[in-house]
Amino acid sequence: MKEATGELNITVITVVAIAAIAAFFYAFIWPSIKNNLNRQTLCSSAYQCNESRDVCNVIDKDGKKTTIDCSGTNTDVK
Repeated sequence: MKEATGELNITVITVVAIAAIAAFFYAFIWPSIKNNLNRQTLCSSAYQCNESRDVCNVIDKDGKKTTIDCSGTNTDVK
């Protein structure tokens, strides 16, 4: 019985550790990845950019013309 209890404790610790890692990834890492993917997608479909391709005009998912920063320094895409 003691061996079964020990295995259950290790299982619970493992599940809690995996949940903590998943929560950290979802809360801190995923938003950055998502914003970078959105920015790269929008910048690749830009129709009008300045000479250095820093600032580009795009049509967003709602069909509105939007100006975005394609330089990579500002990763916040609305």
